[in-house]
Amino acid sequence: MLSTIATTFTSTVLAVGWEPELRGLLTVIIAVAALCGSIYLILGTNLGARLGFLVAFTGLAGWMVLMGILWWIYGIGLTGEDPSWRQVEGRTVIQDVESLTAAGVLDARVPVSPDDDPLTKADAVREQLTAEGWETIAEGEGGFGQAASAAGTFLQETGAFDAGEFQATLMFQTGGERWPKINESLDFLAFFHTPNYALVEVAPLEELRLEPGRAPVQPQIDDERARQYVYMVRDLGSLRQPAALLTIGSTLVFLSLCWMLHRRDRIVAENRAADLVPAG
Repeated sequence: MLSTIATTFTSTVLAVGWEPELRGLLTVIIAVAALCGSIYLILGTNLGARLGFLVAFTGLAGWMVLMGILWWIYGIGLTGEDPSWRQVEGRTVIQDVESLTAAGVLDARVPVSPDDDPLTKADAVREQLTAEGWETIAEGEGGFGQAASAAGTFLQETGAFDAGEFQATLMFQTGGERWPKINESLDFLAFFHTPNYALVEVAPLEELRLEPGRAPVQPQIDDERARQYVYMVRDLGSLRQPAALLTIGSTLVFLSLCWMLHRRDRIVAENRAADLVPAG
């Protein structure tokens, strides 16, 4: 009778599939009851209910400490947000050269005149950025793809361009230095850093002429239209923060439980070493 009820209950639980949250919750409950509960059942039959629970809980806390350390080191398991590029509020999309100084991207004004063509203005901006210490990152170099993708998202969100109407041509980067460093190879103590800014140069594309029966033409940059710029700041995210909090919290719990077990052993040893008192 009991086996039939257990089989029916298990089949009913495993058949739950219309709510992913409910199915995941039931999976966790069954796993904890089967794994932790079975260990506690074995310890409880040998050490007693209270001491068995204390030993089982101490072992669980120690296992969580080891797991948290591994997650913390390798950035896996319980993770937070990945590093990403965030928009600089109010200064994200810069559509003219004169606004680069007003937005705080450049310290000095770009030496251009209103009569200059867009290519001349773009070259002047590049020279000014290089002169002020910005690092130039071309297409295909490390970090360009993620910055270009984030810049495209911000351009579409602000309505400056639609998808397929622009192309990221260059990326400029400054800041991001970490400190304190012993030397360039020993930087595991560099917990502080300066803000890391990126400026992506975006070129508008010529309008494509689609003809029936022909393959689409390769998009070409429209040199008659001005380049636009996307100003972003690097968010380092919180990839290892949940694992770090888990490790620290589990360590405190583990040490407290170990102290409780040690204190109990000392009390038991003192009671056993005391003189026997005759019964009244």
